Amino acid sequence: MTTRKTFLATLALSTLALATGSPVLAQQQRPIRLVVPYAAGGPIDVTARALAERVRDTLGGPVIIDNKPGAGGNIGADIVAKAAPDGLTIGIAATATNAVNPWLYSKMPFNAATDFAPITQMVRVPNVLVMNAETAQRLKIATLKDLIAYAKANPGKLNYGSGGNGSAGHLAGEMFKKAAGIFAVHIPYNGGNPAQLALVSGQVDFNFDNLATAAPNIRSGKLKAIAVTTLQRSSALPEVPPVSDTLKDFSIDTWWGLVAPAHTPPEVVAKLNHAFVDALNAPETKSRFALLLAEPVASTPAQFGAFMKTELGKYEQVVKATGAKVD
Repeated sequence: MTTRKTFLATLALSTLALATGSPVLAQQQRPIRLVVPYAAGGPIDVTARALAERVRDTLGGPVIIDNKPGAGGNIGADIVAKAAPDGLTIGIAATATNAVNPWLYSKMPFNAATDFAPITQMVRVPNVLVMNAETAQRLKIATLKDLIAYAKANPGKLNYGSGGNGSAGHLAGEMFKKAAGIFAVHIPYNGGNPAQLALVSGQVDFNFDNLATAAPNIRSGKLKAIAVTTLQRSSALPEVPPVSDTLKDFSIDTWWGLVAPAHTPPEVVAKLNHAFVDALNAPETKSRFALLLAEPVASTPAQFGAFMKTELGKYEQVVKATGAKVD
């Protein structure tokens, strides 16, 4: 009799959850959809899948990865923004979607400042200022101060490459030029790989590149790492100083995290935060992310929300200064 009553009570709660749309109960009955606004196989997708595996037991069900690439990440981000705020659809917020694109695109399908409920930051990947090793040796540039001094003594003689107008490398380069008070010609390429090939072959003098992408050529000696763009040294490249050692408060790196649609109940956000923060802090996660030269960053919803607000304001100034636009 007791078992039968327990079964009926559980059935009643499940029925109530489905009938009322209660997010706390419903999310225990159905899988959670995690929208990744980029193609499968990249660092963002890999880290999302790693966390999805670890939170399954904590959340009481599977987290299904749904890749929705396109429009610089805007398509996938918009799906999350317009989803029901029940905790069953969450997604990735990244530097591009939630800080750069709002100023780069003439029309945005969502409001980056108001359409999302932050859950936690996930990852920070440092960018690195790299030079062609032979060029650095020929110009006697060993440090960031050397590079700035050369640029000031030889205005207009240096150039730098990027993956295109409005790309992370382009924006970092413009921030650097402004902070250092120098001029260098920007040469945009059709993607990060062509830009790095141009640097390795000596067609350009320096780039701001993702550390994970640049690391193999740094290790082989083809590129010289001058400085990382995080405020502190990177554990992946501890011998290389940050730009901020020379240019105070300079900081520009690649990050991503988890968000839910705006108006998702605070108790649902808290439950998601607890599960994903535990997963981010697990030693296995740190080891796995280290292979991608990515640093796990766990935060509270309030901390991640404040961080995204700051980043949105920072990139407004940077993008507008470059005049870059995507129509």
